[in-house]
Parts: sequence; C-alpha cells; structure tokens
Amino acid sequence: MSWKRYEKSKARDHRGRHVGGPGNADYVRGRAKGEVKHRKAPLTKTEVVKLARKGIKEIESQGGFTRPAEEYVKKYRSEMKLFKRGRRQ
Repeated sequence: MSWKRYEKSKARDHRGRHVGGPGNADYVRGRAKGEVKHRKAPLTKTEVVKLARKGIKEIESQGGFTRPAEEYVKKYRSEMKLFKRGRRQ
C-alpha cells in the first residue's frame, strides 16, 4: 500500500478528514490534529517532540515508537495519543 493510501485509510479509521500536504497535519478531527507515519522504523523521541510542538495530538505509526518517545508522552504530554497499527500504546 502506498503512503498516501495508508494516510487516507488511517484518517478514515480515526474518523477524521484527510488534509495532508507539507507542513500540515495528515488528518483533522474536530480540534485534534493527527499525524500518520508509514515506515518500518520506530519514531524517536526527537520526532515526537517536533510533532508535539506543531500541535499534533494523535500519532499513528506503522513502525511503533522508541521507549524514550513513549516515556516522554507519558510524562510531559498526557493529552497526546500514540497508536501503533491501529492500537493505542
């Protein structure tokens, strides 16, 4: 599946509207912005911090997240939701 189809399907799964484009969130659901990462490598803490600064509240990653990234979200960004292949982390 291509990255664009993956983004659109995950936006639909999260009941959001696919937006996409450079600098924009991948989907929007109400006021919550979501980002979809279609790659096998897990997201690192620095990538999660960058997304948090952009105002992203939900991150869907096919490859998952590193342990420091998960700990960062639990400690500092409790409003943020992490999903790995459709399941909440």
